[in-house]
Amino acid sequence: MASPKLLFLSLLLLATFVVASLANLYQDIDITWGDGRANILNNGELLTLSLDKTSGSGFQSKNEYMFGKIDMQLKLVPGNSAGTVTAYYLSSQGPTHDEIDFEFLGNLSGDPYILHTNVFSQGKGNREQQFYLWFDPTADFHTYSILWNPQRIIFSVDGTPIREFKNSESIGVAYPKNQPMRIYSSLWNADDWATRGGLVKTDWSKAPFTASYKNFNANACIWSSGSSSCSSASPSSTSSNGGWYSQELDSTSQERMKWVQKNYMIYNYCTDTKRFPQGLPPECTATTMS
Repeated sequence: MASPKLLFLSLLLLATFVVASLANLYQDIDITWGDGRANILNNGELLTLSLDKTSGSGFQSKNEYMFGKIDMQLKLVPGNSAGTVTAYYLSSQGPTHDEIDFEFLGNLSGDPYILHTNVFSQGKGNREQQFYLWFDPTADFHTYSILWNPQRIIFSVDGTPIREFKNSESIGVAYPKNQPMRIYSSLWNADDWATRGGLVKTDWSKAPFTASYKNFNANACIWSSGSSSCSSASPSSTSSNGGWYSQELDSTSQERMKWVQKNYMIYNYCTDTKRFPQGLPPECTATTMS
């Protein structure tokens, strides 16, 4: 029988380990703007971004990544969030930047959020797909994931894929593969366009608006001083990290993605012939685009 003192010390060590394993937001995230409106709380377990009439707020990852699987749990602004945008995305810098976007467009109370996705490669975007969600994203935390490897980009929500953007360099479409990217997130006012094309404005009497984040996980190749933490000569080294470097959608995942796109997709640039009267972008074919 262990002595009470020994048992107490064991529990204390266990508690310290649990806190250390959860307190990754201090280790992984830098708050970059907002003048006190962004905060890391609960020993690093929780991060909140707030928006009021004066300013929004934002953060970025300490590390840059060159391919990886990035997960973050978010709980979005509740109630009347019209006019607000919560952005969570990977991006490089400069005029020919690469970017992989989740943006959550707020709405009036009772109306659904719109999840807006986009992919930029070498400065070119205009690849929007938009979705409703099949749950209330303000009631609890949900996991939003970006898998980015040399072959494809997969957007997922709670493990369900909603969009796949494949590498189509063989038909002349640029693909994000040469520029390391950081995770960025911000909560900001975009009532000139975010809700019903700007018709619904932000109700500042409901401010401050707050979005919450936890459980950030970057299973990724860290880019530092011009080189990657993953050896290109031995891609098998990433297999122990879940095989994301060569991951693709199996038949079950493809069916789940089709279900989401059939029931919850509300805009797809690849079907917008009015927007592209000279012809749809080349990646918009059955073999390269989901």
